[in-house]
Amino acid sequence: MITGSIGMLPSASLGKAGPGLFEPIHGSAPDIAGQDKANPLAMILSAAMLLKYGLGEEKAAQRIETAVLDTLSKGFRTGDIYSEESKLVGCKEMGEEVLKSIDAKVPVGV
Repeated sequence: MITGSIGMLPSASLGKAGPGLFEPIHGSAPDIAGQDKANPLAMILSAAMLLKYGLGEEKAAQRIETAVLDTLSKGFRTGDIYSEESKLVGCKEMGEEVLKSIDAKVPVGV
């Protein structure tokens, strides 16, 4: 995966015995805590990895992944991936936009 920010990278630690540990690859970023600046996409995509690899819920994972892609294709960006031609949003609004795409049942694979 090529991304514009570490804030978009999910990760997983997998083992034979259980569903694994799924988390963003980045740290906690205490310097921006409480400022609505964090990029929630790594956490959202980590949840998709949990569904896919930990729980075997491939379709649910695809729905989330597609919603993230749909949200990005609409130009929504947090500060770490913002460019002039995109719409700057905070953590909360980015998460809400992903939820809107999930609720709209955007076709998987968009």
